[in-house]
Amino acid sequence: MSFLIVGLGNPGPKYAETRHNIGFKVLDAFAEKREASFELQRHAELATTRFKGKKVTLIKPTTYMNLSGKAVNYWMQAEKIPLNQVLVITDDIALPFGTLRLKGKGSSGGHNGLKDIEAVLGTQQYARLRFGVGADFARGKQVDYVLGEWSSEEQETLEERIQTATEFIKSFVGVGLNLTMTNWNNR
Repeated sequence: MSFLIVGLGNPGPKYAETRHNIGFKVLDAFAEKREASFELQRHAELATTRFKGKKVTLIKPTTYMNLSGKAVNYWMQAEKIPLNQVLVITDDIALPFGTLRLKGKGSSGGHNGLKDIEAVLGTQQYARLRFGVGADFARGKQVDYVLGEWSSEEQETLEERIQTATEFIKSFVGVGLNLTMTNWNNR
């Protein structure tokens, strides 16, 4: 059994520490604990590891956020991973900073990465772990906010929230979507 875990973000040092790249940060933390390293592959940086006897493929799309679906679709096909074994990790301005919420389906909520995945896959029926980044921005400043770096207050608890997000991944692979939602949402 194989799983595909997708961290959404934008490639390159310019975006590395931005709120929009939290998906990359979570995958980096997960891979580091498993001593897996990322290599540049087609449409993504890719790392593979195992957890509870299951193969876990981690991808950080290099297509930029707005074309994330291309990388997701390519690696689902290449690794023959069914949709119910795909987890997408994304930033979410609708959730307070640090809030983690796993859902089995849903709308893109205006998120361009999720919109593209939905368009390419032709469905909203895929698991996504939403990492709250808050909405502390003035009207019309959303792009500046998500492409901005973490505040010093956020940085104080960011690492702990990232580690909690990696527990969602382990649970999703280990016991599946429904039990993970029951056990981990609102933690």
